[in-house]
Amino acid sequence: MAINKVELCGVNTSRLPVLNAEEKETLLKKAREGDAAARERYIQGNLRLVLSVIKRFSNSSENADDLFQIGCIGLIKAIDNFDTTLNVRFSTYAVPMIIGEIRRYLRDNNAIRVSRSLRDTAYRAICARELYLKQNQKEPSIEEIAAEIGIGKEDIVYALDAIQSPMSLYEPVYTEGGDTLYIMDQLSDKKNKEENWVQNLALQDAVARLNERERQIIRMRFYEGQTQMEVAREIGISQAQVSRLEKSALRSMRNYLSDER
Repeated sequence: MAINKVELCGVNTSRLPVLNAEEKETLLKKAREGDAAARERYIQGNLRLVLSVIKRFSNSSENADDLFQIGCIGLIKAIDNFDTTLNVRFSTYAVPMIIGEIRRYLRDNNAIRVSRSLRDTAYRAICARELYLKQNQKEPSIEEIAAEIGIGKEDIVYALDAIQSPMSLYEPVYTEGGDTLYIMDQLSDKKNKEENWVQNLALQDAVARLNERERQIIRMRFYEGQTQMEVAREIGISQAQVSRLEKSALRSMRNYLSDER
């Protein structure tokens, strides 16, 4: 997601007003009293705050202009709900509101649909985390978040995992000298890795060396999952004979595989 620092969402950021603390306080007071012009100027004076917040979402696949617009909605909500009697800077109050609005947008527009209850749990956990972080200046543990919102830590972890945006296996994670390392390069395929493939070939060769009756018993016992009694009944011999032939076949296969190593 590329962010143009000069012009974003039709707004030339280089021309945005730079307000000092006194001007901001005056404009906010007038805006709360219903002065539409003061409200508009106060919004314009805080658009850089929105721009700084959406930089945190630079890894998102969402369009930067869309995030900027959503961030502006969060800014407006912050302006409308800010309590001027509290001894708190407006930016301290507004940033979590802007972040929350953007995260809500990303969750609701996720290609993977997540249930409302899971999204609500994740949202409450995120809000509790941000409040704890602001009050204590450190990251809370899952246990502390769980205690704060009264939800089991396992449910919180599950909800937070559910709202994570999917990442492409072809997402680049490192580039040097023109060679790019992708996520898929760091994943191991335990099912189809080479040693398993070689072992399967060797096992097929070992089965192929058995006589027809032994191959039939091995197939029915270990590929079809039948019991020795079922095998005996189907091919017309005793269970004792099936057991003897099975042990002989397994011994031959084991010896062959040992020799191959």
